[in-house]
Amino acid sequence: MVLVVDDDMRIRELLAKFLSDYSYRVQTAANAAQVRVLLASQHFDIMILDIMMPKETGLELLTTIRIAQSSYKHMPVILLTAQDGLDEKIHGLMSGADDYLTKPFEPKELIARIETILRRTKTKPSIVVDLSLGDFVFKVEKAALFKNNEDIRLTSTEQMVLRILAQHPYQPFSRTDLAHRIGFVISERSIDVQINRLRRKLEDESGKYLKTIRHVGYALCPDS
Repeated sequence: MVLVVDDDMRIRELLAKFLSDYSYRVQTAANAAQVRVLLASQHFDIMILDIMMPKETGLELLTTIRIAQSSYKHMPVILLTAQDGLDEKIHGLMSGADDYLTKPFEPKELIARIETILRRTKTKPSIVVDLSLGDFVFKVEKAALFKNNEDIRLTSTEQMVLRILAQHPYQPFSRTDLAHRIGFVISERSIDVQINRLRRKLEDESGKYLKTIRHVGYALCPDS
């Protein structure tokens, strides 16, 4: 699946239609906050990322993605920009981009670059894991929770918290780290609230699966 990120709705819609015509599944986002929500709940093979976005630029978002210890750390990224200066291109590539396109560009050139990158990264498939938590199963790729094949509704924030922990089972995360990885303004106290809500949905009031690690934070400990 391709994630198209651009604050210009017209460009998002045009790229989404063009990529769909070439049989790509596409999701779109208008800003960095929407990207983080999507990355926490879905798997993407590649991201097409505009540099010039309000609040958090594409380069700033890319930098945080590359330093994060998560399943999308190595996701290929093609940058889009209206500026064709060499310094900006170098900055983008040094920030972790795999390729770079200057607006305006021929859509077929974007397709060619996507296919080239995907061929190169085909030997590195993403790891899809289903974690068993008692009577519950958490599908990490989709950030979906099930009990006896029945879908248990999670809020977007609950999905992000559980997916972050599920990507690194048994590894403790501090409240500060979890809040930072979620990517929008959320307090450490709010992390406690999210954990308590997840425990109720997992029928895990004793903290068998969502463990409190003293003086550290929280860890997810699935069934062996």
